[in-house]
Amino acid sequence: MTSEPIPSIPPQSVAVLRTLSPALRGLERGLRGWLDTSRRYPLSMMQRATLEGVATDLRRQSDALDVDRPLLVVMLMGGTGVGKSTLLNALAGGTIAPASFTRPTTRDPIVYYHESVRPDRLDPALRHCKLIPHDRPNLEHKVIVDTPDVDSTELANRDKLLRLLPVADVVLYVGSQEKYHDQIVWDIFQQQRKRRAFAFVLNKWDRCTHTSATGTRPDEDLIADLQGEGFVDPQLFRTCAQLWLERAMGMATPEPPEGEQFRELSTWIENGLTRLEIEAIKARGVGQLLTHTREALAEAAPPDLGEIPQRVQAAWARPLAEEATTVADTLVNTLEPYQREIEHHFALEGQRRFRGIMGWYLQFVTRARYASSSLRERIPFVSRSARKVETPAAWDLALFTSACADVASNSQLDARGRALVDRLLIDADTQGFPLSVLTEPVEALAKIDWRQRWARGLTEGLDQIEKTWTKPRGVRRVLQGGIVFLADWVPPVALLAALGNLLWKAFDPQGKGLSNGWLDILLPAIILGVVLFVLQLLIYLLLPLRWAAIREQFHDELERRVREELDSVYHKVPIELAEELERERKQVEKLIADTGEVATWLSGREQSANIGGLYGRA
Repeated sequence: MTSEPIPSIPPQSVAVLRTLSPALRGLERGLRGWLDTSRRYPLSMMQRATLEGVATDLRRQSDALDVDRPLLVVMLMGGTGVGKSTLLNALAGGTIAPASFTRPTTRDPIVYYHESVRPDRLDPALRHCKLIPHDRPNLEHKVIVDTPDVDSTELANRDKLLRLLPVADVVLYVGSQEKYHDQIVWDIFQQQRKRRAFAFVLNKWDRCTHTSATGTRPDEDLIADLQGEGFVDPQLFRTCAQLWLERAMGMATPEPPEGEQFRELSTWIENGLTRLEIEAIKARGVGQLLTHTREALAEAAPPDLGEIPQRVQAAWARPLAEEATTVADTLVNTLEPYQREIEHHFALEGQRRFRGIMGWYLQFVTRARYASSSLRERIPFVSRSARKVETPAAWDLALFTSACADVASNSQLDARGRALVDRLLIDADTQGFPLSVLTEPVEALAKIDWRQRWARGLTEGLDQIEKTWTKPRGVRRVLQGGIVFLADWVPPVALLAALGNLLWKAFDPQGKGLSNGWLDILLPAIILGVVLFVLQLLIYLLLPLRWAAIREQFHDELERRVREELDSVYHKVPIELAEELERERKQVEKLIADTGEVATWLSGREQSANIGGLYGRA
């Protein structure tokens, strides 16, 4: 996956926010494409939820800014009974939201917007709220939203607020003497403060003019708390919303207490947040969103493993070597009860070197020697036929090795394969390789058809030993060639010589004839038998092909093949995974770089307006 190129941003101009919209849309497409692409490095549930939220916010911001003059959304947030609805009614100059002093009243969010704004221009999250239009020109480009009481016992109210907060440009944190630092509201404020502008209202100011038992007024205590959160000069308004609502309704009311600032709040919303401030707040909100995007991407990025894969490979060398030795031992031990059949197989293969009389003689002797041996009848894990059959001249080596591999796997090797995976993962974890990436592919390798691989190793190992013994090199090759030459030619020469001697005696011109009778007639066969026996004895002594002689060599050959098989499967995994993670890391770095490019361009925008008090230091 490669992120889409971010549209170039023109120099700062009047339509700066509208020109920012395509860049945010490009970031959203790139982030969405990355989220939808399958990756090796997993995201935690919270990381995915955060990035999904970021992508949604990028899309929302790009849509909201794609206008000549964007709307500023001011959202009221606070606990039960602090007077949010009363404050909205006072700002509206009449009762538009139900209010109560005794229980949470606001259940459905209320959107107070100018009648010139078409409802379809509102964010989709606001269109499903209770919409109340007005004709006040000073609020033409501002939308005020009253939200449910966040600390209500009805959890659905809190969910409604959390769904609406991403729409807010400025959050009015409304509190009262009793509830200006309610934990639930304060936690949401701490979560949102890096991405939203915040102004603060201490309502019911007529109850806050006296100091508490600690000697600190509620507004002073709240300011101290906000300064602790990085708000050097927080925008705080002290109001008596109920008093101003009653005045707007024509009721007689006393004068506001000293320090009351409802007029200042109303003026700030209507006239203080000018187009310049709105653009600055929008830009700052986008900047904070971009900062949050980079932080979320950096947290979700795969780690830089460096030399860890090479260290894992080195750590795995020992357990893989030990596993190869154990597998070879197990497979060779499985063959032990069938060494007679293996020798039979080698004898049949070895006799192919001989021709003529010697070849026929060896075939006869081999059949006689192994006449009582039937591989199919002696091996319990090979299916038997209904009638006894003789040992075949051509042995089914593949069937034999496959059956042996099945027995070895059932008895030990399957369990050892699972234990090997655990050991490899422990060693990798010790070296610092993330198991969240490594566990699944390594466990999948333990489930491949190892039995078939062990059977192939047995077959190839036996074939290699057979070639080594039947087609040797060096001195052994010369010796074997000499014996084969003698075995091929001496018997027929001896037979011809004996027959020639028999014919000479039979037709002797001196008339002696066959003086020994039947002995003379049988003499060629006797001579041939003696020659064949002597040659067979010579072959047995000089060219032995017995299990005891080849067992160790076969074990070493099998161990080598098993080690190569294990290495080919497991050894490359850390490097391949590291390469995948590096590619994924570069994709994330590209997204971070694109986000940083847009953020850098926006960094100076907020300095053009006096909105510093709405934000705390990070």
